[in-house]
Amino acid sequence: MRRGRILIFLVLIVVIGLALLYFAYTQFGNIAAQPTPAALTEVYFAAQNIPQGTTITVEMLGTFSIPPENVAEVMFTRDEQGLLVGQTARLTLDQGVVITSSMVGAGPVEIAGPSWAAKIPSGMVAATIPTNRLSLVGYGVGDGAHVNVNACLLFVDVDPSFQAVLPNYVSDMQDVFFPVNDRPLISISPITVEQPSRQGRTEIDPTFQKPIHVVPSESQRPRLVCQMILQDVVVLKLGNFTGQAVSTDPNATPSAAQAQQQLSPDIVTLMVNPQDSISLNYFVYTGAMLSMSLRNPNDTSRFAAESATLTSLLTQYNISLPSKLPYAVQPRVDILNPPGLPNDTAPEQ
Repeated sequence: MRRGRILIFLVLIVVIGLALLYFAYTQFGNIAAQPTPAALTEVYFAAQNIPQGTTITVEMLGTFSIPPENVAEVMFTRDEQGLLVGQTARLTLDQGVVITSSMVGAGPVEIAGPSWAAKIPSGMVAATIPTNRLSLVGYGVGDGAHVNVNACLLFVDVDPSFQAVLPNYVSDMQDVFFPVNDRPLISISPITVEQPSRQGRTEIDPTFQKPIHVVPSESQRPRLVCQMILQDVVVLKLGNFTGQAVSTDPNATPSAAQAQQQLSPDIVTLMVNPQDSISLNYFVYTGAMLSMSLRNPNDTSRFAAESATLTSLLTQYNISLPSKLPYAVQPRVDILNPPGLPNDTAPEQ
């Protein structure tokens, strides 16, 4: 009896041992038998925007790893760095693009169009605006500078139907229902440009308590407003681009007008998005005054600017209106014109 129990116990031990061996083989044996994955291959891509015609350097490149079977023959791997560095970009390479052999080449690359057009980033355009010494921060703005653009406009009230500046001119009209003698039913007296009659309003005289008709003593005064319209814009070129209308005579010297334009440029070309270029055209052709403020090229911050009007200036800077006094300074001052103001920015007298 005891010998039978020992035999059964031994059989159970053998069965459990075989089960453990089978489990260990199925779990760990297959893992050991699996093939080791192949090492990934590093290929180069553009780590920044590379303009067309630029010589490629190591600082412009980045790498990422992909399986060897996904590496195309036209790609540049880590081992082929020497074949890529020093090459010239045949076209503009956007940041993140995998560089292939067709995108680069040796020697200078012939660029279609003017050479400075390659400096314009993709999705941007060049727009030119008029300028002067005051709007160029005393000519402190140059090629490659980062600027903010401000615009000042004048607004007037107009008649919605006539689209003419208010107040309207008025004329006499005979009574339609009660004509006088043989005059026509409707008679409009002519209005001359020399003596126009402006539309006014009726007020009650405070002294005699009688209605009087008052008309404006001058034409409507425009209302000025200034606002910052563009921020962190890069200047492509200050003044005219070189290479236009160039003389073939090697001994030719620039004319006096060209020399003056180089010293005192009257235009500046900015790199903006297409929508901003349309807005700049509107500002230019509506007579808005455009000016620039120079900023640090490393400063990428944005400022939520508010429009500057007479009301906002009085409130923001706590400017008090002067009282009407029984005395005044002599001589009479009607227009502020500080000494040394440039002629192109002097106010009209």
